[in-house]
Amino acid sequence: MTKLSFGGHPQLLGFEQLERLVERSVKAAGGDGYPPFNIEAVAENAYRITLAVAGFREDDLAITVEDRQLVIRGRQADEAAERVFLHRGIAARAFQRSFVLAEGVEVAGASMEHGLLHVDLKREVPEQVVQVIRIGSGKANGKIRHGGDNEHEV
Repeated sequence: MTKLSFGGHPQLLGFEQLERLVERSVKAAGGDGYPPFNIEAVAENAYRITLAVAGFREDDLAITVEDRQLVIRGRQADEAAERVFLHRGIAARAFQRSFVLAEGVEVAGASMEHGLLHVDLKREVPEQVVQVIRIGSGKANGKIRHGGDNEHEV
């Protein structure tokens, strides 16, 4: 039996990376669920990821984007050596959360309030371009841009 992949489908040209992104997303989703997080749409092309990071300071957190993957890491300084806990129910372990970002989605900023880390994302929507290809020329000769209410040939 032959395995059909996204990148190998004959009508999906140039989507070879799609399967790799899906696999990376599945791997990032695996884990123990710590820390818990929410993802919300705050506008048509804006999103917010919120992680519950109680006990972490801003200096304990690192946010990076690596090959269209948002990676949030947390590591607290080891100050517990001097403290004696009778019960330790508040997690103080290191974590890493990853989110695969679609093409055009960028990090707009990050903030912390009340033990919650907010990472804001925005999607840049490119202007739609229609290319007119003349037979026999081997290249595009004209472009019609669709933006707002106006259409014109370039």
